[in-house]
Amino acid sequence: MKKLVREYDFSPEQLNQVRGLARALSLTETTASLLFARGMDTAEKMYAFLSPSKEHFLSPFLLKGMREATELLTRARDEEWRVAIYGDYDADGIGACAILSRALRMFGIEPYVFVPERAQGYGMSVSSLDAIFDEFLPDLIVTVDCGISNADEVEYIKEQGAYVIVTDHHELPERLPDCIVVNPKLGGDYPYDNLCGAGVAFKLACALIGERAYPLADFAALSTVADSVPLLGENRDIVAEGLRLIEQSPRPAFAALLGRAGGVSAQTLAFTVAPRLNAAGRMGDANAALRLFTTEREEEIAPLAEKLNLYNAERQRYCDEVYAQASERIRREGAFGNVVMLAGDTWNAGFVGIVAARIAEEFSRPALLFVRRGDMLRGSARSVENVNIFEALKNCSEYIEEFGGHSQAAGVNIKAENFGRLKEALDKYLGEKYPSEAFVPALTVCGGAREDPARLAAELERLEPYGMGNRRPLFTLEAGAIEAAPIKTASPHLSFTADGMDFMYFNGIKDRKILRSDVKKTLVYEYNLSVFRGKESLKGFVRAVITDGTSGKEVELDAFGEQLLSLGGGRGKAEYLGTAETEAFLEKAISSCAYGLVAVCSDRKNLLRYPALKGLPVDVFRPSASNLFNTVLFAPEAGCDLSAYRDVVFLDEPAAFGAVTGNARVLCNRELCGYGGMLHLDVSRGALLEIYAAVRNLPLGGENFADVARAARGLGYDDGELVFALSVFDELGLVSLENGRLRVFRGIRTELAASRIYSEVSKLTED
Repeated sequence: MKKLVREYDFSPEQLNQVRGLARALSLTETTASLLFARGMDTAEKMYAFLSPSKEHFLSPFLLKGMREATELLTRARDEEWRVAIYGDYDADGIGACAILSRALRMFGIEPYVFVPERAQGYGMSVSSLDAIFDEFLPDLIVTVDCGISNADEVEYIKEQGAYVIVTDHHELPERLPDCIVVNPKLGGDYPYDNLCGAGVAFKLACALIGERAYPLADFAALSTVADSVPLLGENRDIVAEGLRLIEQSPRPAFAALLGRAGGVSAQTLAFTVAPRLNAAGRMGDANAALRLFTTEREEEIAPLAEKLNLYNAERQRYCDEVYAQASERIRREGAFGNVVMLAGDTWNAGFVGIVAARIAEEFSRPALLFVRRGDMLRGSARSVENVNIFEALKNCSEYIEEFGGHSQAAGVNIKAENFGRLKEALDKYLGEKYPSEAFVPALTVCGGAREDPARLAAELERLEPYGMGNRRPLFTLEAGAIEAAPIKTASPHLSFTADGMDFMYFNGIKDRKILRSDVKKTLVYEYNLSVFRGKESLKGFVRAVITDGTSGKEVELDAFGEQLLSLGGGRGKAEYLGTAETEAFLEKAISSCAYGLVAVCSDRKNLLRYPALKGLPVDVFRPSASNLFNTVLFAPEAGCDLSAYRDVVFLDEPAAFGAVTGNARVLCNRELCGYGGMLHLDVSRGALLEIYAAVRNLPLGGENFADVARAARGLGYDDGELVFALSVFDELGLVSLENGRLRVFRGIRTELAASRIYSEVSKLTED
């Protein structure tokens, strides 16, 4: 279950300010509220935010160390030194190399550009430096997107007789390199410390060649988006300017990777171009990406771009394999702590970071994945929004050989023997440092919009580029039952209308059952304004559905239908308890761990008997999240997979254990009945024949038999009797639901005992 967090909640004084700013800038109150909440508290700041451009670029000389760096590079040019650029193998490092190499050429220096492969490790290494000295023998090495944690390697360079300039953006270690360092995190007069590595290289280019560097903003924009730094402050201006350049006249390298013209956004760079650059490094050929972004020979562009496309497809396949293996391990071993940690002997170090990010998002906790190399484990850490994994690793550094990164991502190397110790230490630190709410996935929302949707959507377009630190605004709509349908046959995407607006829910088929139920729900959506053939259209794109499983009356009939479908699945192996024992178990389990427990009920009235469950979310049909947080589940759908949980507790005895429980511990309260609705069904042949005769000539329909029963209420039969009878008829081939219509087949000879549902209900009523 996701929690909703309000993006803003203003005092009366602040609300007056917002309204005044909205009037001054002719904005809706919602747009002005968003800007105000994101730090734009004056008309000047709002105007600047809504008009990002190169005009707002800061002086590069505000950066500490920048003047010294330009002076040394000027000397290098004037004295004809041999200058090498040492970059990183990811999209940020590649972009930084592309920027600085071009800027140095325009400045009068022909540089040698070097990027290590991922197998050689992050940052500078003595072996890589030896390769540079053997081939090029530089007088000066300038690092981009790395070097801040390489104090020893800097000393090694100096011992070889060369100068060093480190340009980087990563967190500062305790010991800084003894050389000229340009890093916005060093402090000084520069008012913004969130530049990426290419952003720092771009500022160095501006210092060297002034406004002639501005056309290089396309590389900086790509790297800024790829490195997931906040799209605020100067980053916003860099990305906006870079996007204009790419849209107006894309470089051949960009055009080849984009594969189309126009409509380029920050998301396009993040999900189309950046993964292809990163894929080259992950596949052990970072220099293919480097050549694509640094070559001046257009005939090389297409083959290199195609190579990166192939690398990306291969990377996706490998990542899916690693993810599948990691997921299976988690299912077997459980994920019931504050951190998820796994190590694999055959995994590729280039892919574990991507998979760790996917697992961190899925389980709402930091994730660390390692690859074994002899007695060492080399890994990547990824975190969730409110948890600083860099600080956590720093606190547990006694078990770590080396690490580096930032709050959301880090590289980590440990001895294999310290794997368990590090996991235990991280789990303890995170549990003490952060409240349990920090690990609950949250959606920041603006609430319901009051203004004209089309006008608001148009204004929100002006908040682009969206990304980290400037998330796309989300809105909410309270709803009951919604007639959601696939956009076409067999499509996983749904469309529907609610509150007078059209909605799209991509991959929403999993939630169709809950959407159609009368359970109270909150739709979380974003506005999408598109223009096709000159016609403007507005849609809401659904991003989440938050439900209140304690609400709704009609949903109980849907739940009854799910119980019938589960019949015949058997009871499985369970520990049987009484109500008091079950309550005691729940209280202890919930207080000792926030993860791993799912409490299942078939009759919602029985929830009132368990005070220990107060405060837990109540889902319907299936768990709404995969993070294994303790939860309550009402009416699990037939075949619902609960096998990843540690404990599955049936709060009342079901007619059958229809859920998949795997190796979970299963407990069941036998004192409470969860299938009372079945005990009073009329299973006589005459009663069923009467219902068959009543429905066979009527135009009835629906998505399931509960819908058909609702449509047939005028016949005077009990809803449960109708659902039961129709379910039996369906098993016997007497009826079917096709395209939402009930079809009744005549002349079929069969026996009631051939129906599994009929046989199981008959046994229950007899008992």
